[in-house]
Amino acid sequence: FLRWNSRTPVELEGDVYSLCACNDVGSSRLVQMMSEFSLDDLDGLADYILTTSREVTLEKIRALPEGTYRNTVTMDGYEHEIDLVAALTVADDGIEVDYTGTSPCSGYGINVPLSYTRAYTCFGLKVAIAPDIPNNHGSLEPFRISAPVGCILNAQRPWPTMGRHLIGQMLPDVMFGCLHQIIPGRVPAEGASCLWNPQLRGGPSTVGAEHPQANNIMTRDFDIVTFNSGGTGARPAKDGLNGIAFPSGVRTMPVEATENVAPVVFWKKELRPDSGGPGKFRGGTGQVMRIGAHRDAPFAVLAMFDRVHHAARGREGGRNGLAGGVTLARSRKPLNNKGRQVVPPGERLELSLPGGAGYGDPLERDPGRVAADVRNGLVTAEAARRDYAVAVSAEGLLDEAETGRLRAGARRAAE
Repeated sequence: FLRWNSRTPVELEGDVYSLCACNDVGSSRLVQMMSEFSLDDLDGLADYILTTSREVTLEKIRALPEGTYRNTVTMDGYEHEIDLVAALTVADDGIEVDYTGTSPCSGYGINVPLSYTRAYTCFGLKVAIAPDIPNNHGSLEPFRISAPVGCILNAQRPWPTMGRHLIGQMLPDVMFGCLHQIIPGRVPAEGASCLWNPQLRGGPSTVGAEHPQANNIMTRDFDIVTFNSGGTGARPAKDGLNGIAFPSGVRTMPVEATENVAPVVFWKKELRPDSGGPGKFRGGTGQVMRIGAHRDAPFAVLAMFDRVHHAARGREGGRNGLAGGVTLARSRKPLNNKGRQVVPPGERLELSLPGGAGYGDPLERDPGRVAADVRNGLVTAEAARRDYAVAVSAEGLLDEAETGRLRAGARRAAE
């Protein structure tokens, strides 16, 4: 019954079986634990865990300076830009986050239900304030989140919410902007944040009406989604992560897995040089992906991307990451970063995923680390000179004398 009601029956069946297996193992281990400690029920243990988690979380919150801290993140949106406006208030009994001032709902499916808003807001708060406390009702209760009905973070029926991740996965960055005012040195710079998940569709019934020659090239329809990530923001004491998802935690899919089940070819998938924001700690780099169909047939892409018009912002003197881009690879014609579009015959889709922002003054970055980035293809020699005042050959060999002169001149100019 489930298989016949799914467009991906094999994947669905595997998901259901994996959930059943997890439940079986969890049930067995729970019974073993109760037998070992002679427990007839879990009520006392649950009360202890929830109460302790709540009190320890409140202790962490009470160590913060009370007050209200504000931050705004502007996103590309769909038909218009989206402002995510937050006021974070630290009080003795918890933290309140109010999203009054946030943009209204969109006519397209990028709206966010309040439950999703609460989840990603709490995630951003908890990983910075109380990361070592178990995630349960007790540890989450001190975080109270509200958003006006009708704003894009509190969508009610019948507003569409299929692409809610595009907005919701930005909320940890919104929280980090507030928290940086409270606990500087504890939160990263902004990152690419939301996943870049192109949904690729092709075949006679998908693009045949728009490009009849597709009927002769492709005999079957396909519809597949790939999961991909830009770079994370640099951390207060470490570089950002390259091509890694945050906050979703979804890993990039191997191209071979996609090519094995759909008639598409990934002609390029590599890290994107210079996309990580310069800083004492460099932002994580994005990726460059070039995708085509078999025999260069036409296909459609349902674009669900952000950070094309508004790059990730740096912190403490770190510079912004590089914004993303969506183009046709051969003609270089730009495409919209959201919505269904057709890649015509003979063309390929090129995605330039955004990089994370930098943290700290780029002139404080160790020149040896800049040279290593050049050797590893993460930074070009030109960008090393321009952004870090470091003289490096194209092969990554550091010129220490020239670097000393460049940095002295850059510091004088800054003064």
